[in-house]
Amino acid sequence: MSRIKGMRKMRPEQTIGYDSKEAVVQNLRDAGCSLDTIRCFMGYFDKGDWKDQLSLLEEHRESILNRVHEEEKQIDCLDYLVYQIKNRKKQAR
Repeated sequence: MSRIKGMRKMRPEQTIGYDSKEAVVQNLRDAGCSLDTIRCFMGYFDKGDWKDQLSLLEEHRESILNRVHEEEKQIDCLDYLVYQIKNRKKQAR
């Protein structure tokens, strides 16, 4: 690790704004990462492999976003069914 004159040497977790590896792991858990994903990420983390870390995070984000889109479709289906029922009720009056 290189050091700029007058600055103290930083641990890898501090370079991304965390005080400890445990805080990084907790953030990954909170983001819904699996144990395998966390282990893989931390392996890259320990090696300083930022490219693979970012790739792993992007894959996980895409997976979450795909689930969100699927659930949005389900909500749309429910909303349409509610609309149909209310519309039918109005026509019956």
